[in-house]
Amino acid sequence: MRLHRLEVAAFGPYRKRQVVDFDALGSDGLFLLHGDTGAGKTTLLDAVAFALFGTVPGARGQVKRLRCDFAEPDEATEVVLELTVQGQRMRLVRSPEYQRPKRRGEGTTTQQAKASLTWLDGVPGGQPPEGLVRIDEVGRTVQGLLGMTHEQFFQVVLLPQGEFAKFLRADTDEREKLLERLFGTKRFADVEAWFRELRVEKRRELDRRRQDVREWVARFAQVAGREAPEENLAEWVGQVRADVEGAVAETKAVEQQVRSALDSAEKALLERRNAAERVQRLRAARRRLSVLDGQKSERAQWNAELAGARRAATVLRAAEQADRCAGQLEEARTAESQRARRLAAVGHQDVDADAVELRRYAGKLREEAGALAGLVAEAEQQVRDQREIRQLVERVGEARAKVQVLTEKLDGIPQRVQELRAQLDVSNAAVVQLEALRTKETELTTAVRDAAGLPGALEALSRAEARVRAAVDAHQEARDHRLKLRELRLEGMAAELAAGLVDGGACPVCGSAEHPAPARPADGSVDREQEAEAEAAVARAEAARGAAEAAKHRAETELAALRERLRGRTGDELEAELRQVKAQVADIEAKSRQRARLSAELRSAEAETKSLTDELVAAEQAATAAETRRRTLVDRVEERARRLDEARGEHEDVGARRAHLAGLIQALDALTEARLARATAERHLAERQEELRSCLGQAGFETVDEMRAAARPDDVMARLEKRLSDAAAEEAAARAVLADPELAGISPDDEVDVESAVETARAARVAAETAVAEARAAATRAGELGRLAGRLTQATEAIRPLEEEFAELDALTDVVNGRGQNARRMSLRSYVLAARLEEVAVAATARLQAMSQGRYSFVHTDRAGAHGTKGGLGLDVLDDYSGTVRPAKTLSGGESFLASLSLALGLADVVAAETGGALLDTLFVDEGFGTLDAETLDVVMDILDELRAGGRVVGLVSHVEELRQRIPTRLRVRKARTGSTLEVRM
Repeated sequence: MRLHRLEVAAFGPYRKRQVVDFDALGSDGLFLLHGDTGAGKTTLLDAVAFALFGTVPGARGQVKRLRCDFAEPDEATEVVLELTVQGQRMRLVRSPEYQRPKRRGEGTTTQQAKASLTWLDGVPGGQPPEGLVRIDEVGRTVQGLLGMTHEQFFQVVLLPQGEFAKFLRADTDEREKLLERLFGTKRFADVEAWFRELRVEKRRELDRRRQDVREWVARFAQVAGREAPEENLAEWVGQVRADVEGAVAETKAVEQQVRSALDSAEKALLERRNAAERVQRLRAARRRLSVLDGQKSERAQWNAELAGARRAATVLRAAEQADRCAGQLEEARTAESQRARRLAAVGHQDVDADAVELRRYAGKLREEAGALAGLVAEAEQQVRDQREIRQLVERVGEARAKVQVLTEKLDGIPQRVQELRAQLDVSNAAVVQLEALRTKETELTTAVRDAAGLPGALEALSRAEARVRAAVDAHQEARDHRLKLRELRLEGMAAELAAGLVDGGACPVCGSAEHPAPARPADGSVDREQEAEAEAAVARAEAARGAAEAAKHRAETELAALRERLRGRTGDELEAELRQVKAQVADIEAKSRQRARLSAELRSAEAETKSLTDELVAAEQAATAAETRRRTLVDRVEERARRLDEARGEHEDVGARRAHLAGLIQALDALTEARLARATAERHLAERQEELRSCLGQAGFETVDEMRAAARPDDVMARLEKRLSDAAAEEAAARAVLADPELAGISPDDEVDVESAVETARAARVAAETAVAEARAAATRAGELGRLAGRLTQATEAIRPLEEEFAELDALTDVVNGRGQNARRMSLRSYVLAARLEEVAVAATARLQAMSQGRYSFVHTDRAGAHGTKGGLGLDVLDDYSGTVRPAKTLSGGESFLASLSLALGLADVVAAETGGALLDTLFVDEGFGTLDAETLDVVMDILDELRAGGRVVGLVSHVEELRQRIPTRLRVRKARTGSTLEVRM
C-alpha cells in the first residue's frame, strides 16, 4: 500500500479543505508531521484510517465525533484519499454521519454517512467500471485488497500513541485479545469450541445411554416386584429369573387340576339343561296350538278380505286411467278457451273457425312477414346511417376549429425560435470566456494569498537574521572559550605530566628516573576532559550557526519568490482586481448556466413547430374526409326512406308491422294446437271408459264404487298375507315339535333341577379362570423378565466403549482448553499465539538491541500465571548489563518508548509476512520521541532510515524540536480554532 494524496474538509480541527501530497512528502522516504500539542497531527492519521475503514483508531473511534465544530452549516465533512494497493490505484471518498441545521425550518437533521470508491488506473476483474458507492461494498473491497482488518492496520501501518506501551505492560488476557485480532486465530478458537461442543454432545449421549440402562433396571425391578440392588446387578437378575421360573411350574400344575374339575361340572350342567329344554319345548308347543284354535274365525275373515282386494286390484288400474283421461280433457278445453281469447285480442275475430281454416290463414300471414324481413334490416341500417351523419357533422366542426387553433399557434413560433437562437449564441460565447476568467481568478487568488504572506516572510527573515547573529556570537564565544582553555592547559602541562610520574620510571621530558621536584597543578588548571567538552561546545555552536544560516537562506529565498510572483503589486490592488474578475466570472457563469436551458427550449420549439404542422395537415384531411362521407350518406338515406314508408303501412315502422304479423301467426298456431289436443283427449276418454266397464264385469263388480270399497292398499294386503302365512307356519311348527321322538315319554308336568348344577359349574369355572390367569401371569412375567434382562445386558455392554471414549475425549478437551493435565494452563489458541509472540519477540529484539546499544533483549516466557491462571503470553526484558531478566514494567519512560517501538515494528514485520509481506510501503509512527536523549534519538533515526529501504515511506508524528531541525519544512496546515500551525517536513 502506498499513499498519494489526502484531502480533508471540515474534519476534526480542520475547517477549510487541506491537502497533503504524500508523493512529494515520501520522495525521500521519511517525513515528519510536526506541531504543538493539539495542533492536529494525529487527526491526519485518523483521516487516513477513516478513508480506508470508516473508523479511527483508539478511543477516538468510540466517540464517533469527526466533524469540525467550526464548519459552516453548508460545508460538507469529507475525506478524500488516493492510494495504490496491489497495483490498483483508487480514490476513496468518505463522509461521516453528523448533525446539520435544517435547510427549512428550525432544528437539525442527520446527514447520512457516504462512501465511494473510484478506480483511477484500470478496473480489476469482477469490479464495476463505474466504481462503488455502497458503504459495505467499499469496506469489503478495501479490506480484501489490503488483506487485513482495521485492527491489524492500526497496529501494523499506523502505530498510534501509547498503544504499544500499553501492549508492552499488558497482562496475559489483554495481550491475548490484541494478538487474536492481529493474527486471526479464530480457527483455533473454533477447534477449542469444537472439542467442547463434542464433549457436551458425547456427555449428553453417554448420559442418555446411562439413563436408558437405569430405565431398563427400573422396568426389570418393577416387573419383578423387587428393589434393585446398588451392586452385583447381574447376580440379582439371575436369581430373580430363577425364582420366577419356579413359580411358573407351580401355577401350571394347579391349572391342570382345576381344568379337570371344570370339565366334570360343565358336563353335568349340560345334561340337566338338555332335559329342562325338552320339557319347555313340549309345554310351548301345546300353548301355541291352543292359541291358534281360538283364532279360526278371525283367520277366515282375513281370507275373505284378501280375496276381495285381489279382485279389485285387476280393475283399479283401468279406473285410474279413465280418471286421468277425463282430467286431460278438461285441461285441453281450458287451454283452447284461453288461446281463442288471445287470438281475438291480437285482432282476429273469426275465432270459431276449425283447425284447417286456422292453419291456412296462418300460412298466408307467414308469406307476408317473410317479404318484410329484408326491409327490417334496411330500417336498422337507416337508423345507423342517420346517427353517423350527425357524428360526421360534429367531426367536421371539430376539425375546422382545430385547424384554426393550430394556425394561430404556428403564427407565433418563428419569432420565438429566432429569439432563443440569439440567446443561445450569447451563452455559448460566455462558456468560451469562462475558462480564461477562471484561470485568471486562480492566479489572482494565489497572488492575494502571497501578498498576505509577505509581512510574515519579512518578519521570518528578520527573525532568521537575528538567530544568525546570535548563532555567530555564540559560535565566537565558544571558540574563544576553547582557546582560553587550551592556553590554560598548556600552561599547566608540566603539572599534568608530573601527575603521571612513577618512582623509578623515566620522565617523558628529560628521561631521568629521579624526580626530585615534580610540578604541582596551579589554581584554575584545565585537564583533557574540559578541553574536549570545549571542543564539543564549539562543534555544537558551529552546527547551530549553520542551521541558522540555512534558515536565513530559506527565508530570503521564500521572500524573493514572493516578490517575484507579486511583481510590485500591492494586496489592495490585487484584491480589487480579484473582485472585478469574480464579478465577471459570476456574470459569465450565470450566462453559461443558461446554455443547457436555452438549447433545450430551442429544440422544444423546433419540435413543437413540426408537431403542430403535422397536426394541422391531419386536421384538414380529417375535415375533408368527414364532409365527403356525410354527403354520400345523406343521398343514400333519402332514397331508402321512400321505400320504408311504403312498406310500414299503418304501423310506426316496418319492424313494428312485422312484429304484429309474427304475434298474430303465433296466436293462430297456438289455437290450432289447442283444438287438436281437445279432440284427441275426447277420443282417449271414450276408449278408457269402455275398457273400465269391461274390467268391472270380469271382476264381478256392478259399479266403480263397489270396486273401490273392496280395494285395499298394497301394504294392507301384505300384512293380511303375512298374518295368514305366520299362523299356518306356527301351527305346523307346533305339531312338528309334538311329533319329535326326543319328546316321547316326557310329560309337561316334569321338573328338572338346573340351578344346583349351574352353581357347581360356576364355582369350578371361577377356580379354573383364576388358575389360568395366575399361570399366564407367571409365564408372561417370566417372558417379560427374560426380554428385559436381554435388553439390560445389551445396554450395559453397549455403554462400556462409550464411557472409555468419553474419558479420553474429556481429558483431551481439558488439555486443548488449558485445563486438566495441561501443566502450563495454555489453550490451543494461546499456544498458537505464544508461537506468534515468540516470533514477534525475535523480530523486535533485533531492533531493541540496536536502539539500546546492545543492552536490552525481549524474552518470551510460557510459564503459567499466578494462582494457576493460563500462561504462554509472558514478555520480559533481558538486561545484559546486569544479566537479569526483569518485567517490562520496570523500564524507564525512554526505555519503554524504545521497547514499545521495537515491539511495534517487530509485530508489523511478522503480521506483514503472514499477510503477504507487500503491504508496508507506508508506515506511520505517532509520538514518543520526546522521551529520548540526543544520542538515543540518533540511533532510533538510524533504525527508521533502515525502514525506508526498498521504497518504503516512513511518517513520523511528533512535537520534538530536534526532529524539526533534522527534517526541513515543506508544508503547513492551519488548525481551525486556535490558528496553530501543523508543519509537514521531509
